[in-house]
Amino acid sequence: MTKTTKSILIGAAVLLSAPVHASVAEPDNQFIRTAASTQNFQTDFTQAAEKTVNAVVCIKSYTSRQQGNMFGSQNPFDMFDFFFGPQQRPQQRQPRQQQKKSEPVQSGLGSGVIITADGYIVTNNHVIENSDKLEVLLNDNSTYEARIIGTDEATDLALLKIDATGLSPIVFGDSETVKIGEWVLAVGNPFGFNSTVTAGIVSAKARSLGQNGRNGQMGIESFIQTDAALNPGNSGGALVNLRGELIGINSAIYSNTGSYSGFSFAIPTTIVRKVMTDLKQYGTVQRAMLGCTVAELDAKLAKEKDITATKSGMLVDEVSDMSTAKELGLQKNDVIVALNDVDIHNFAQLTEQLNKFRPGDSISITYYRDNKRYTKTGILRNSQGNTQITKKGDFSDLGCAFMKLSQELKQRLGISNGVQVAGLKSGPVRDAGVKDGFIIMEVNGRAVNSSEDMEDVFNQVMKGNDDKVLVLSGIYPTGKKYYYAVNLSEEQ
Repeated sequence: MTKTTKSILIGAAVLLSAPVHASVAEPDNQFIRTAASTQNFQTDFTQAAEKTVNAVVCIKSYTSRQQGNMFGSQNPFDMFDFFFGPQQRPQQRQPRQQQKKSEPVQSGLGSGVIITADGYIVTNNHVIENSDKLEVLLNDNSTYEARIIGTDEATDLALLKIDATGLSPIVFGDSETVKIGEWVLAVGNPFGFNSTVTAGIVSAKARSLGQNGRNGQMGIESFIQTDAALNPGNSGGALVNLRGELIGINSAIYSNTGSYSGFSFAIPTTIVRKVMTDLKQYGTVQRAMLGCTVAELDAKLAKEKDITATKSGMLVDEVSDMSTAKELGLQKNDVIVALNDVDIHNFAQLTEQLNKFRPGDSISITYYRDNKRYTKTGILRNSQGNTQITKKGDFSDLGCAFMKLSQELKQRLGISNGVQVAGLKSGPVRDAGVKDGFIIMEVNGRAVNSSEDMEDVFNQVMKGNDDKVLVLSGIYPTGKKYYYAVNLSEEQ
C-alpha cells in the first residue's frame, strides 16, 4: 500500500514539473510514463484558443433617452413615464425647448458567439435587453449593427443577426459528454478587453442556482460550473473544450463583489442548440411540459415513503390533467429516475432534459412505483395541454389576463368602462412597466370593456403597417392615472 501511494504522489509531481526519462525501468515508474503520455493529461490550450477567438464577438448595447417634456408642464405625464412606465427619473426635467432625443449612449457590454457563417450570433438575454441599438465588434475589428431575431428570458438566451458572410462560426460540442475535471476555456470580453481567454476545469455539472420558476417560467436550472475566470463583459461568451468545441454559453458568476471570486456558470449546449433553433424557426421557444409537480428524493424522504429501490430521483406529488404525466399514468409517490435513458437525480437534470424537447416529441419515462421499476413512452405537451406550435405574436404572449370590472369598482372609481390586468408574468405588458391591478380604460384611443376588445385591438395593430405599439391609458385602484406604451415590435 505504501509503495502504491508513493508512486501516485511521484506521478503527480512528474506531470507538473519534468518529463519521465525512458531509462527508468521500475514498475511504478513504467506506470507513470504511460500516464504522462496519455492525451487526458494534455494542457496545451493554444489550438482551442485559436479556433475560438474569431468566433467570439464583443456586443455593445446602446440606449436612447428622451430629454425634456414635449407636451409642456401642463401635461399629466411626461414621455419618460409614457414609454418606460413610472420609475425614478435619471435626471431632472429639462426646459420645454429641449425636445430632441439624445444620441444613443452605451449602456452595456457583453460577448456573443457566431454560430453560422452568415451572421447568426448567440448571446445572453441580459446582455441585450432594454437596448435601442446593438453594435457587434468582431475579432478583426470590423463592426456591424445587429438586429434581434428572438429572445428567451427563461433561459437567458438571445439570437442576433448581422449582415455579414464568410464568418468563422464555432463548432458545437456535446455538453452531455463533458466530464467533471475536464479542462475548459472561457473566451469573451471582460471589462472590454477583447478576445480574452481564461482556463479552468469543469467543477460540476447540472448545477442549480435556485432560480427555478423565475417570472413564472421554467428557467434554466442546469449550469456547467467551472473555475475559469469570468468577469463583467464575459456574459454571452464561449465555454469550449480543448478541441475548441462549444460546450456552453457563459452566463453567471458566483461573487459577493460582482467580479470573479472562484466559480462561474455556463448554459450547456444541449439547451443552447434547441433554443437557438426555436428562435430562428418559430420566433419563440417551444416548451415541453411533463405536467406534474415533483420534489427531489433523498434518503430521509425515501425512508418516510418506504422507498427502498432508489435513494435519488424526482418524487411525484401532483399530476395535472391533460398532461404527459397523466397520459403515462404517473401517480403520487412515483419516483422518476430517467428520461430517454438519461439518469435523473435532481431537479436540475430534469429541467435540462425537458429543455431539449418540443411539444409533440416522444419521450420515455423510467420510474419506480412500490419499489418496482417501469418504463413508459408518451408524447410531450405544452403548458396548454396540447402539441400545437406556439407562434410569435399570439395574443397570449402579452403575458397577462384582462378581467372584467365589477360594477362596484366602477362606481367607486367613477369610471364607466375598463378591464383589469391580472396574473401578470413575463411579456411586453410587464416590460412596459404595467403592474398587476392596473385598469385599462383605452387602448390606442379606443375604449375597452373585455378581453375580446383587447384582442381585437391587438390583432388590428399586428396586421397594420404602422408601429407595433399598444398605447394604454387607465387608472390604478388607488385612483392614480397612468399611461403606458407596450412595444410589440419583437412580437411580429
